Amino acid sequence: MTAIAARAAAIRSRRHRGLLRLLLVLLAALVLIGALTVAGLMLGAADLSADAMVRGLLGIGSRSENLIVQTLRLPRIEAALLAGAAFGLAGAVFQSVLRNPLASPDILGISSGASLGAVIAVLGLGWSGIAVSLTAFAGAGLVALLIWALAWRQGLHGIRFVLVGVGLAYLCASLISWLLSQADVREAQPVLLWTVGSVADVRGGLLDVLGWLVLGFSLLVAVNSRPLRVLALGDELAAGLGVRPDRARMLLLLAGVGLVASATSLTGPIAFVALLAAPIARRLQNDGGPALLISMAVGAALTLSADVLGQHAVPGVVAPVGIVTGLIGAPYLLILLARQRKASA
Repeated sequence: MTAIAARAAAIRSRRHRGLLRLLLVLLAALVLIGALTVAGLMLGAADLSADAMVRGLLGIGSRSENLIVQTLRLPRIEAALLAGAAFGLAGAVFQSVLRNPLASPDILGISSGASLGAVIAVLGLGWSGIAVSLTAFAGAGLVALLIWALAWRQGLHGIRFVLVGVGLAYLCASLISWLLSQADVREAQPVLLWTVGSVADVRGGLLDVLGWLVLGFSLLVAVNSRPLRVLALGDELAAGLGVRPDRARMLLLLAGVGLVASATSLTGPIAFVALLAAPIARRLQNDGGPALLISMAVGAALTLSADVLGQHAVPGVVAPVGIVTGLIGAPYLLILLARQRKASA
C-alpha cells in the first residue's frame, strides 16, 4: 500500500512539474511574441515612438498614426501569428500521427497543392481576391485526398503516406513551374510572390475568416488529441487499449490539413514553419508528448520573428516571410537528414 501511494505521489509530482514547465514555456513565448509585436508596430518606413504606437492602437492618435498601426502593421502581425500558429499545430499533428519528423505538410505536398490551386486560379482562370484563396484551399484538400487514397492499403501506414506525399509535392512543383514559364511576366510576378509566402497583404475580413478557421480546426485537434500518445506505441497496442487507429488518424489529419489549407490559402506556403515548430516545442516541453499547445506558440513566434527580420534585418531590402523561414529551415532539414542517416547506419 505504501509503495502504491509513493508511486501515485511520484506521478502527481511529475504531472505538476510538466504543467509548470508548460506554463513557463508559454509565458516565455508570450513575452517574445509581445516584444516582436511592439517592434513590428514601431519600426517601418515611418518609425513610431512608443507613445504614438499606443495612441494608434487605441485609435486616439493622429490620422497617420491610426492608419499606420491599425491598417498597415497590426493586420500583418495578426496574419503572421495566426498562420504561424496554424502551421505549427499542423506540423505537430502530422509528425505525431505519422511518427516521422519529416512528415511536414510543406514536404508532403499539401502546401504545394494550395499553391498550384492559386496559380491555376490566377493564371489559368483570371480570378483574384477571395476566389484565389478558395481555390488554394481546394487545392490543398484535393492533394490531401489523393495522398490518402494512394497511400491506403487496408489501413494507413506512415511511411507510405510520406512517400506518396513527397511524390505529389514534386508533381505540384513541376506543374507550378510549367504554368509560370508559360505566363506573361507581368502576370507571373505577383503569383510568384504569393508562392513564396507573404503576410504583407492579408487584411480585414480575410483575417477574420482565417481566425475562425484556425480556431475551429484547433478545437478539432484538441477534442481528438488524447489518442496521440497511444498511437505512438503502435497500432496493435493502441487497438488493445481501446483506440481505433484509422479513425483517430483520419480525424487528426483532417484537422491538420484544414489548418494548413486555411493558412496557405491566405498567406501562401510559408516554408519550414510546420517542420521546425514541432521539434522545437517537443524539446522545450521534454515529456515525450506531442507538445501541441507549445507548437502553436513556437510557430507563431517563428513566423512573426521571420517577418520582422525580413522587413528590417537588411536596410533597404524587404524579404517576404517565406524567404526568411526558408533560409532558417533549409539548414535544419539538412541536419535532420544527416542525423537520420547516422541513426540508420
